[in-house]
Amino acid sequence: MKIISAPDYESMSRKAANLISAQVILYPRSVLGLATGSTPLGIYKQLADWYRKGDLDFSKVHTVNLDEYCGLPAGSEQSYRYYMESNFFHHINIPAENYNLPNGNAEDIEAECIRYDKLISSLGGIDLQLLGIGHTGHIGFNEPDQSFDKTTHRIRLSRRTIEANARFFETPEKVPEYAVTMGIKAIMQAKKLLLAASGAEKAEILYRALFGPVTPELPASILQFHPDVTVVATEDALSVIRRQEPKLL
Repeated sequence: MKIISAPDYESMSRKAANLISAQVILYPRSVLGLATGSTPLGIYKQLADWYRKGDLDFSKVHTVNLDEYCGLPAGSEQSYRYYMESNFFHHINIPAENYNLPNGNAEDIEAECIRYDKLISSLGGIDLQLLGIGHTGHIGFNEPDQSFDKTTHRIRLSRRTIEANARFFETPEKVPEYAVTMGIKAIMQAKKLLLAASGAEKAEILYRALFGPVTPELPASILQFHPDVTVVATEDALSVIRRQEPKLL
């Protein structure tokens, strides 16, 4: 595991974007696993800026997103498809047929989950998976549980996750209770994992995920078993790790 410290959010975004850009430059046909939320926004902005300057070409890249809400109207501005298109895809030259998200409104959710797993497999798996970490330690929408869910599945979101995501909605009551999320198996089968974290509120959960017991009650702890993990985090997000593991940093 490699841990890279950044003084602030802008620097963290640039460092993480550097790793993704290197992947795309070295392997133009890369399959990128992408995440949503507040943390990746700066990363996507930096990558789009480099594309506009002619430094990056996404025309042969394929992407698979971690998750999507269930039950939102088609075209909803709160959907993760809208998030990805408005914040990234429409600012680069990736063909529309090359980016993929699970369909949270599928009539048969179980069949949709199977389809999404087969899609990832048909692409040859994920070359680099971008992750954030939730306040509950979730990656994607894999919430704390008694076991690690391996395949794409529908999940009921925890109250804390709903409260954390409420800032993107008019009221907390409008946050969907369910989502479709990529499973731990697909995440862990990615060749490289890139975890980005920002803010002092993530410091404790980041320390527990990276240095505590591996348990499905803290889903991100499974990352300790992956052979190629890079963590890029702001100084405040690394504050507990720096205090508890000073020799490491």
